Amino acid sequence: MIIDTIGNASLYRGMSDRLALALDYLKKTAFSGMRPGRYELDGDRVYALVQHRDTRPRKGSLWEAHRRYIDIQYVFEGLELMGYANIRTLKVVEEYEESKEALMLRGKGDFVTVPAGTFVIFFPEDAHMPSIALKEPQPVKKVVVKVMM
Repeated sequence: MIIDTIGNASLYRGMSDRLALALDYLKKTAFSGMRPGRYELDGDRVYALVQHRDTRPRKGSLWEAHRRYIDIQYVFEGLELMGYANIRTLKVVEEYEESKEALMLRGKGDFVTVPAGTFVIFFPEDAHMPSIALKEPQPVKKVVVKVMM
């Protein structure tokens, strides 16, 4: 897992060409006027999901992990908590389902506060629990860029 501000995105460009494409897109795009939906950057290899939603309570939420994609979650308006844990420390509650590209887990992990202008990169070994409310649910606008491994 990596967490940083969008101003530092260029520090991570050398990790891979696809990550560089995704980070450049996040840094250069004005998302405030964009409608929620899917935006393709490189077909199924790199695409963005613009989301407008309310944060949710941590209680009852599950951890998710992906096998084929890295998630870059970028909050551009609002504030949320994001949890992370290594998948080996959690218990599987729903086996990996290829059509959803998700493995669902339960257990304990750590949480970070993610304010506007911050991105978090989750790799396949990083289970994550995004969109969690700090206290009460509140609106958040974010972009999740899916980067194929």
